[in-house]
Amino acid sequence: MKHISELEQILSSHLGWNKSRLGCLTRMILAMIAVRTVNLVDIACAFGGGNTKALSNYRRLQRFFSGFEIDYAEVASLLFGLFAHDEKVYLSMDRTNWQWGKSPINILMLSLVHKGTAIPLYWSMIPSQGNSNTQARIALVNRFIHHFGNDCLAGLLCDREFIGKDWFAYLRSSRIPFYIRIKCNAVTTNSRGQTADVWTLFLGLKHREERVLRRTRTVYGIKAFLVGVRCDNGEQLIVATHTQDVRAIAIYRLRWEVETLFGCLKGRGFRFEDTRITDPLRIQKLVAVLAIAFAWAHRVGEWRHAHQRPITVKKHGRLAMSWFRYGLDFIRELLFFGKFSAVQFRQCLRQLQQVRPVPSPQMGGG
Repeated sequence: MKHISELEQILSSHLGWNKSRLGCLTRMILAMIAVRTVNLVDIACAFGGGNTKALSNYRRLQRFFSGFEIDYAEVASLLFGLFAHDEKVYLSMDRTNWQWGKSPINILMLSLVHKGTAIPLYWSMIPSQGNSNTQARIALVNRFIHHFGNDCLAGLLCDREFIGKDWFAYLRSSRIPFYIRIKCNAVTTNSRGQTADVWTLFLGLKHREERVLRRTRTVYGIKAFLVGVRCDNGEQLIVATHTQDVRAIAIYRLRWEVETLFGCLKGRGFRFEDTRITDPLRIQKLVAVLAIAFAWAHRVGEWRHAHQRPITVKKHGRLAMSWFRYGLDFIRELLFFGKFSAVQFRQCLRQLQQVRPVPSPQMGGG
């Protein structure tokens, strides 16, 4: 079909793959959008051609994941260029995990914060059910810095899992700006220079009241500024950051947008947990396909909201539907529900062509 070749041609301008691999990727993305699952049996059926052809398609998909090495830097360049339209960007690091049979699937992901969601850039597999280690985190951030430099980085946003002396020391030595939630029992010093838990520095905070400490405190072995707020549930939320910033809590809260991404990749989108793939290297390849499909749908949703029909805004001020789902449903309607319009589909394809040139790496530290 003509729309397949057009999508393939656009992807070929960003990915240096041979025609056979690009053809498989293109059909996979369209099939994934059609069936809204990553299950390879369902995707193979959506390729078309009847039962015999479905088996051939399934084997083709297996070869794609088993025998093809993906250049993840190319994928990251495409995704970064589609969404990084500001001079400086915020990145969020988080994990998503689940269990398939006896096999734990545990993915550490570094994502670009963007308009209420996050765009996956780099990811790695964690070989256990537990938290990530410092080496895995450093390796992921180094991949970003090596490719894009840290001059474009406004801040790295992390939850309480991502703490530790070696990790904080790496961020400081590499001059990476950060906004990281720390545990309330983290050890620091009070105004008298005495050892104290950080929660004691924020006693007396009222509901939603914030407090910015005026001077740095030593936490996890480095000097950092601390900001705290009393949450709706009564807990303290304490953020360590590289600079004294009254916006630190608001900036840190952008981290939660990665949860929107995980929801879109899972139940609200492509049902990632339906995969029967458990091999770590193949899972990494599947995430690359998911990331491209997600990015395209999100860009289409943004375009449609701005130029075609705005999404309804609810009373609480939030959109009734995410831009991702808005774009995903529109592509499905055009291709698979008898509403095909060549003009509108080309407008969808055009959203994959709005790629900003990747900045040259400019290292700001060791």
